[in-house]
Amino acid sequence: MSGVTLAVAPRSDPEKTTVPGTKPESKKPQPSRTDEEGIMGSLRLIELQLVAFIMVFSASGLVPLLDLIFPAFTSAYILALSRFVFPSRGRISGSREIFRGMGLFLPLAYVLGGFARGDEHAVRSATPHLFLLSFQILTENIISGLSLFSPPARALVPLLYTTRRLFIILDWTKDVWINKTLPANADLQNVAWYWFGRVLAVANLVYFSINLFGFLIPRFLPRAFENYFREKDEIQTKMEQDKRFSAAINNRSSSSSSSQLQQQESASADKKAD
Repeated sequence: MSGVTLAVAPRSDPEKTTVPGTKPESKKPQPSRTDEEGIMGSLRLIELQLVAFIMVFSASGLVPLLDLIFPAFTSAYILALSRFVFPSRGRISGSREIFRGMGLFLPLAYVLGGFARGDEHAVRSATPHLFLLSFQILTENIISGLSLFSPPARALVPLLYTTRRLFIILDWTKDVWINKTLPANADLQNVAWYWFGRVLAVANLVYFSINLFGFLIPRFLPRAFENYFREKDEIQTKMEQDKRFSAAINNRSSSSSSSQLQQQESASADKKAD
């Protein structure tokens, strides 16, 4: 334990002294929430940064109209699924904060570098991908802690966004590999920047293709449906057991009341006979 920890450690209560011959009162250690609050605060900061990215990208005019409408359509569709098709059972497994760096940091650095270098082609190619990825991360972070959304609805968020972004990354790859050319007298810095954009586009295409076809579709989505329907079956089974239990109690009460009625009738008949 460091000296700072010892200096700021909580003092023992002077009024609670230990009497000789008695055992001191044991206290359960209280979990510290400093680290948790620090992590949650940083995640809230990340969400604010994502909102800032979304607003800047929306106002820049670099995002096509279809990609601007896509998050609103996706949010409405997910909400409709949670309300009418896959209603939530009111259970959440805890807030799971999501922040992806592979597809966000390097493309963001590429866009900022494009702004600094005056490379409008690079900025226009990578901005739609950044816009939708920022919206995806923000949406997943928000709905992960809400019981309103069922597991299938939550699983469809990355699936829909990743599917749409693959088409955008394909356009990005085509732009940097086919439409963009390198000048004949380019220096080493321009050559490095040129190949950085090419490699980055291909890396994102490979990464998110593996993520979609190797994880989201074959593993993540079926697991979400499996958990949802298993929970639904458990709830239905418990309701049936409760109905059987209540029916058994009602049968016992009715049988006991009928037996008491018979005893009363027999007792009255005996009195009349006497």
